[in-house]
Amino acid sequence: MRLEGKVAIVTGAGGGFGEGIARRYAAEGAKVAVVDLRGEAAQRVARDIGDGALAITADVGSGADVERVARETTARLGPIDILVNNAGVTHKNGPILDIDETTFDHLFRVNVKSIFHFIRVVAPLMRDQGGGAVINIGSTAGIRPRPGLTWYNATKGAVNLVSKSLAVELAPWKIRVNVICPVIGETGLLEAFMGLPDTPENRAKFLATIPLGRMSKPEDIASAALYLASDEASFITGVELPVDGGRTI
Repeated sequence: MRLEGKVAIVTGAGGGFGEGIARRYAAEGAKVAVVDLRGEAAQRVARDIGDGALAITADVGSGADVERVARETTARLGPIDILVNNAGVTHKNGPILDIDETTFDHLFRVNVKSIFHFIRVVAPLMRDQGGGAVINIGSTAGIRPRPGLTWYNATKGAVNLVSKSLAVELAPWKIRVNVICPVIGETGLLEAFMGLPDTPENRAKFLATIPLGRMSKPEDIASAALYLASDEASFITGVELPVDGGRTI
């Protein structure tokens, strides 16, 4: 039980990587706030996890909602030890001029501004209790970007960089900040990332760029997030960790 007695917030935990992380944390002894804009999805995951899981419906781009997530988590589960900023959206892979301003704004609101809100709310709480661990989910798109996803790539470049900056600034408060950078994964966003139907032939085009020959899975990201949240990583901060089968080599 590597997270026994810990309390974690995981955003975007109603599916995909976030669900995998929430389930893994709970299996390792943590109490988990399962946060998602899709209330039914959050309820499903929390119900499956059972005791120690709390479903919270919230818009991570809203400062008021983020404050409510912190209040409810603290009141129901206890002081927050771990924050995983996983919630994210993309745009369909395609020409750069096809992306309108509304889509652009939505990307940055969910993928970047959400971290701004959560840090402003949760970091002082962690400081006052002696420290904590923050894990942001970036992407290999912020390291070796693919064409057709330019504005998504920009958001993940921001997540990757801000994580390193936060690691330095929050270190005096004993708050560790790391970023996990998955390669394209088997999640609900897959077809949007590819910009093509999810067929074996189309998958093969993307698999050809990954040396280990497969896409990432929620359990891959959950394993990395478990280590970075655990006491085993107590001296690890500011790390940009690709979980990518060699994609960024």
